[in-house]
Amino acid sequence: MVSSHRLNWEFPYPSQRAPVFARNVVATSQPLASQAGLEVMRQGGNAVDAAIAAAITLTVVEPCSNGVGSDCFAMVWDGKGLSGLNASGKSPRAWNPAHFRKYSTFPLLGWDSVTVPGAVSGWVELSKRFGNLPFRKLFAGAIEYAERGFHVGSETADLWSRSVSTFGEFGPFRAHFLPDGNPPKVGELFTRPELADTLRELAETNGQSLYTGRLASVIAAQAEREFGLMTTEDLASHQPLWIDPISIDYNGFTVYEIPPSTQGIATLIALGILRHLELSSHPVNSSDSLARQLFAMSVAIDEAFKEVADPNCMQVDVSTLLEDQCLAQIAEQFSEQPNTNHSRRLPTSSDTVYLTAADQHGMMISMIQSNYMGFGSGVVIENTGIAMQNRGAGFTLVEGHPNQVNGSKYPYHTIIPGFMMKEQRPVLSFGVMGGHMQHQGHVQIVSRLVDHNENPQAASDAPRWHIDAQGRVFLEDGYTSDTLQAMRALGYEANFEPNKHLFGGAQLIYKFDDGYCAASDHRKEGQAAGF
Repeated sequence: MVSSHRLNWEFPYPSQRAPVFARNVVATSQPLASQAGLEVMRQGGNAVDAAIAAAITLTVVEPCSNGVGSDCFAMVWDGKGLSGLNASGKSPRAWNPAHFRKYSTFPLLGWDSVTVPGAVSGWVELSKRFGNLPFRKLFAGAIEYAERGFHVGSETADLWSRSVSTFGEFGPFRAHFLPDGNPPKVGELFTRPELADTLRELAETNGQSLYTGRLASVIAAQAEREFGLMTTEDLASHQPLWIDPISIDYNGFTVYEIPPSTQGIATLIALGILRHLELSSHPVNSSDSLARQLFAMSVAIDEAFKEVADPNCMQVDVSTLLEDQCLAQIAEQFSEQPNTNHSRRLPTSSDTVYLTAADQHGMMISMIQSNYMGFGSGVVIENTGIAMQNRGAGFTLVEGHPNQVNGSKYPYHTIIPGFMMKEQRPVLSFGVMGGHMQHQGHVQIVSRLVDHNENPQAASDAPRWHIDAQGRVFLEDGYTSDTLQAMRALGYEANFEPNKHLFGGAQLIYKFDDGYCAASDHRKEGQAAGF
């Protein structure tokens, strides 16, 4: 079993948060969602019920990051094993390379960026397989906030205000999210009555209205009016998938990720290289440690950009990418010099929600959902409050690439829930939201916990590094000027970055023999709570 005594319970980094210790815990990026999850637990729900209720609530209170039009992924420990869920959607059947030849870069907005939303199907599947409470009861908190209003949080208001210039050209978006022509201010009470009606319909139809019912017809009809290619057949054919997580052993622990088409494999590639570079022998925030992490992550990013796609289209097996002999040979080639020859570019975003919950019976869930870039595509379905994701932007236009856009195909996916075990027992449910930061954040969290025994809150509070899609390195305040200069001397284009959104936001739950420690990132307005 896992003990709290292996961890260092000092808190060496500036923070606005303290960890929460309890038998039942929820950690999300928004306090109202965390409380909604706890309320469901108090009504007899388990960790999965709590996570679904929190996820539904997040579609109301943090719309600039996720919504009913999102995708989601999850991993669930039920006391016997770890199950993975892929509730992401495919592209419309009518998409093909010829349709996109009119673009020089992949469109980020409009119907040509919209894939089938899978999140609602994920809620249904999780509830059906693991939930204690009736599915409809999990909507109560979200419906109340949508109908009676919620007070807009500070981070949410900031992201909302920055979205106006991007999405303001879309009439239904303005009508729903900017009803008086302006984004809501911090602390302002905001209502979403149209979304309240939509949530009721989803609750009453067990989610099916979105795929085979009235809402599906409304979505397809608006797509047709606006020259989009999504049809009722695209929505009706959607199916979430139960899948086996992929994993790698890292210094006595096993780290799990969702397999492609997510970028989770990049986390495992980087960790597989780092286990041969003895990170624990280097001070945690030193330039020697940082150089090794940047090397491993750069290789992993290259491999992900080059190989990750819909699993039916990949040209390399996952097992091949994680072959230890190959990763050891890469580690032997360790060079402190930068690798900036990234073979592909993806649009990046920091707008995602990650949440995790655990209960007194030992069930744990790691879950993530997102529109991709802020409110998504800018397409809002009239009179429903549903903002459609722009996950199609995860495809590439490159001819012959395994991730080249096509019909009925999963795009490259950035959102990844994480999980860690030791000796086949759960240790950590975790995630770091934020597009291209996510696989990097997973590596940093795991290394701090495993290599340096930092406690979950300290691992979240610690300064982070980020390699962008062009190979540039950004360091968060907390790294020293000496470390920055050392990276520059090695040839990295490195700078300090004051924008905390670049470094994502973590939520973590660490399991003890008789309870949990939950932690929440000070970079978000989230909350870890329990009882």
